[in-house]
Amino acid sequence: MAMKASIGGLCPSPHSFIDISERPFLVGRPLRLQFLPISRQGTTHTDQKRNVIVSRRLFGLEEAMRVRRSRESEESVKVRKRPPLKRGRVTGRLLVPDHIPKPPYAGSEVLPELSSEHQVHDEEGISRMRAACELAARVLDFAGTLVRPTITTNEIDKAVHKMIIDAGAYPSPLGYGGFPKSVCTSVNECMCHGIPDSRRLQDGDIINIDVTVYLNGYHGDTSKTFLCGKVNEPMQRLVRVTEECLQRAISVCKDGASFKKIGKRISEHAERYGYGIVDRFVGHGVGTVFHSEPIILHHRNDRPGRMVEGQTFTIEPILTMGSIDCITWDDGWTTLTADGSPAAQFEHTILITRTGAEVLTKC
Repeated sequence: MAMKASIGGLCPSPHSFIDISERPFLVGRPLRLQFLPISRQGTTHTDQKRNVIVSRRLFGLEEAMRVRRSRESEESVKVRKRPPLKRGRVTGRLLVPDHIPKPPYAGSEVLPELSSEHQVHDEEGISRMRAACELAARVLDFAGTLVRPTITTNEIDKAVHKMIIDAGAYPSPLGYGGFPKSVCTSVNECMCHGIPDSRRLQDGDIINIDVTVYLNGYHGDTSKTFLCGKVNEPMQRLVRVTEECLQRAISVCKDGASFKKIGKRISEHAERYGYGIVDRFVGHGVGTVFHSEPIILHHRNDRPGRMVEGQTFTIEPILTMGSIDCITWDDGWTTLTADGSPAAQFEHTILITRTGAEVLTKC
C-alpha cells in the first residue's frame, strides 16, 4: 500500500511538475535542426561526405520522432474515449474474528505517523516476514483470477477478506487511518488507494489490486495491475513497462547500495516510453509496522541513505500516460490522475541481502 508523501518534504518538490517546454522529446516538441553549409570551394570530398551522413542521420531521427508523435497522438485519442471513473456504493466494513491478532491501529480512525524505525530483522523476523509476504502473494494471485468484466470491486474485496482471515491473518488496510475496506482496488485513472465499491469492471479496464496482510506480527505488502478483458495496446504497454520498472529497480538493490539508485533506474526506463512517474506516493519500510522509514522515491532524486542487509521495504512505482498531477475524492483516499489518463502500479516487498535483494512477495 503506497504511502502519501508529506507536505513537509516528501511531497513533490517545486520541480516535481515539469512544464512541457522542459520535456521536448517526451511530449513531441519539434526538433530544431541546424546544418553546416556545404560550400564547393575549400571543402574536401571527405567533408561533404561527412555532412551528408550527419544530415541523413538527423533527418532520420526527425522522421522517427514524427512517426512516434503521430502514433502517440492516435493512442491518446483512443484512450480518451474511455468514460471517466465514477464512484459506486460503498458497503460497511467486514468483520474480523476476535481470535485473529490485530495491528495496533485497528479500531482507531487516526492515521498512524510514519515510524522512524527502519525494519531490519534477525533470522526469526526474516522467517516471519517471508510467511506474511508469501501469504500476501497468494492472496494477490487469487484476486487476479477474479478479474473479469461485470464483477464488482466489492466482490473482490469480500473474496480477499475471506481468504486472509481463513489463513489466520488480518487485512492490513482495514481500518488503517479509517480506510473502510480490506484491499485497495484502483481502476484505470485511479493512481492508488481506490476503495472497493459496487462499480462493475468493464471490458478494457485495468485494475491495480493492493494486498497487505498482517500475520504473526508482521506485514507483507504487494500489488499488481491486472488486465480486464480486451485491453487496448497503449494501456497494455503501460502495464508492461510499469512492471519492468519495478524489476529494474529491484535489480540495483543490495547491501550498501544507495536508495537513490531506485529512482534513477525507474526513471531511465519510464522516460524511454514517455511515461510520467508519480512522485506523490512512495515506497516505505515494512515489517512489524505497516509504514516506516526509509521513504523510497521512485523518481530521480538526491535523497541520502543506503540499504543494509536484513532490511525490508517496498518498491511500488506508479506510471501514467499523461499528467502526474492528481486529485483525491472527498473520501480522502481515492486518488486519480488530474487529466484522467490511465495509471498502473506494481509493488513488491523485498529483503536486502549481502549480494542483492530477495523478493519476499512471491509464491
